[in-house]
Amino acid sequence: MSGIILVAIAVGFSNFAAAIGIGLSGVDATLRVRVALIFGFFEAAMPLVGLLVGHRVSTSIGSAASYLGGGLLIITGVYAVVRARRAPDEIPASPGLGRLVVTGAALSIDNLVVGFALGTYKVSIIVAAAVIAVVSVGMTLVGLELGKRLGASVEKWSAEIGGVVLIFVGIAIASGIL
Repeated sequence: MSGIILVAIAVGFSNFAAAIGIGLSGVDATLRVRVALIFGFFEAAMPLVGLLVGHRVSTSIGSAASYLGGGLLIITGVYAVVRARRAPDEIPASPGLGRLVVTGAALSIDNLVVGFALGTYKVSIIVAAAVIAVVSVGMTLVGLELGKRLGASVEKWSAEIGGVVLIFVGIAIASGIL
């Protein structure tokens, strides 16, 4: 369970960073609910699909599944750090519903890979998706509030932290610690 929580926090950092960007323009209650629901939906749906595929593949590759899952998390984490260093994602001020849906889907693509990696780790599909969604919604709401209060400098920092956490969780899974 600790692995799922750490992964949920790590992948939630992309939503956290995007929410800070949205929060910079100010948020009202309606926008806060929309962002949280859309981001939470995609954060739960993408790993769910990945988990289903990962569970099926893990039975056919046996003991190599933990190495594969850990490796995928490491690669995803490295990619997140590199992407954050090159050009932080810019979210336009007061995005409309369509733009929020596209943003939520784009932010959750990495969760497909994360879900696959967790699927090779033999975790409960429903529990993992629920934990990831709840953590994501919480981090999104905190990000919106922080964006409103702190400014743009926190946005890039959070994306890098998320990538580093994914790398460490990947190493822990591949080495058998988690």
